[in-house]
Amino acid sequence: MPIMIASPRGTEFNVADMYRDKIIGVVVPCHNEETQIARTVNTMPDFVDHIVVVDDCSTDTTVKVVGKLATDQTKVHLIQHQNNRGVGGAISTGYVWCRDHDIDVAVVMAGDGQMDPADLPNLLDPVVEDRADYTKGNRLVTGEAWKKIPHARYLGNSALTLLTKIASGYWHVTDSQTGYTALNKKALHLLPLENIFPRYGMPNDFLVTLNIYNMRVMDILVNPVYDIGEKSGIKFRRVIFTLSILLSRLFIKRMVHKYIIRDFHPLVFFYTFGFLLFVPGVLFGLQLILYRLTGTLVSATSALFAAFLFVSGLQSLLFAMLFDMEANRDLKGG
Repeated sequence: MPIMIASPRGTEFNVADMYRDKIIGVVVPCHNEETQIARTVNTMPDFVDHIVVVDDCSTDTTVKVVGKLATDQTKVHLIQHQNNRGVGGAISTGYVWCRDHDIDVAVVMAGDGQMDPADLPNLLDPVVEDRADYTKGNRLVTGEAWKKIPHARYLGNSALTLLTKIASGYWHVTDSQTGYTALNKKALHLLPLENIFPRYGMPNDFLVTLNIYNMRVMDILVNPVYDIGEKSGIKFRRVIFTLSILLSRLFIKRMVHKYIIRDFHPLVFFYTFGFLLFVPGVLFGLQLILYRLTGTLVSATSALFAAFLFVSGLQSLLFAMLFDMEANRDLKGG
């Protein structure tokens, strides 16, 4: 169970400091960020009413640094996890705090200082104006992204974004792994916040959950910030395979919950038949190509059968994706 050690519930705030008459809470998940957390907290815009720092069982002096900040600033709240629960677990704790304290918009900003506070109004405006239920930063489409973001991370992020589009149904969303987000009060009270995926796949899992609950999601252009002293323990080559498995499970979860349990849509048939035909078609076709390369004769009927499986499966998958895009068209905020 998390332990709150600073700034109790009910802290008063000046209405004049509110952002467009909305109470803004910023959740800051952190783990061993003793060198970065003070910069993150001290650069928050003045209109932020609550800064909820969730320490995920740090082994350095992060708690001590945040404790000093909480003493100097009444808007800073510190929550400690007794056991490491991962970034998703820390965000879950922060979201629950915001829900229980009647926050209007819950923002997530990492504790490593990689999220530019100057971009915060752009994230907040669509939520405050009820044009979106959830906004997320997009670092990949800026002209400087390829120069600023390490190339391995950029390419890995792009690959995961493509898979996340298919799994989540938000075909317009890019930069799926960003953690710079804003969530409205309606979603805070509707979504199962305690069940957020605890580890690195949290953004992907959360997008699928948002889609199941028909939440409007909007991408917001943000400035990528790197080389400010942050340390990343993420190895993209190691996590891409793991997240690919997770995204496959999330895709099936979304199909079942959204298009079978909550409502019915024939696209589930197209996806099912597509996979059943396309995968064997690819495998059978590769086998025939291998036979041909080794000098073994391939019958015309075998080649035609492989082509039939491949083309029919691919066509079914493309139709399913088209139906999915149409079904989620209204979930594109704006």
